Amino acid sequence: MPKSKILVVDDEEDILELVRYNLVKEGYEVDCVTSGEDALKRAKTGHPDLLVLDLMLPGVDGFEVCKQLKRNDETAQIPILMLTAKGEDADIVAGLELGADDYLTKPFSPKVLVARIRAILRRGAGEPANEASVIKIGDMVIDPVRHEVKVDGQEVMLTVSEFGILHFLARKPGWVFTRSQIIAAVKGDDYAVTERSVDVQITGLRKKLGAAGKNIETVRGVGYRFKE
Repeated sequence: MPKSKILVVDDEEDILELVRYNLVKEGYEVDCVTSGEDALKRAKTGHPDLLVLDLMLPGVDGFEVCKQLKRNDETAQIPILMLTAKGEDADIVAGLELGADDYLTKPFSPKVLVARIRAILRRGAGEPANEASVIKIGDMVIDPVRHEVKVDGQEVMLTVSEFGILHFLARKPGWVFTRSQIIAAVKGDDYAVTERSVDVQITGLRKKLGAAGKNIETVRGVGYRFKE
């Protein structure tokens, strides 16, 4: 199996060395750059399998790097893991809205970083999610063709919007989605979907699903994800 290539972008040399050391130890091929300009060039020429991207870069910052890569057909499919200063919820939301796949706050654990990278690469290596395929998680079964959800064999009655939100999150377990991303993906005919209504419907979903509702996790200041 060829090694996965990871491009690490950070202007702090000690963080670059920390990330490089731990990823090389795990068997990845690692390339490091210290600026957004170099990141854009290297992503287009080196075709990495994943980008670890610091947001606070001099010159072209991480947001602009993410935006440009996602707008370019040649680089749009490269997964991006953002590194951001602790507590900057607005940065996390902005990065996810631009198309980043996951985030990690500084300071971070190298073990957690490696685990997140493995998860993203594993998702990318899998088959594309089939919108019509039945999803089974523990005692819960989601059937998009029948528009049906069962928990412990008992059908759970959901509204169109509730079902859409549940199915959208469950199709990509572990992925964090902002409320705006959920709204863009789920347009329930029976409910005017707004950022506030997403919170209301998530609360309703959890109640209807009972114990299975714990699979829907709140990511404070960002949005929601379905537990892996």
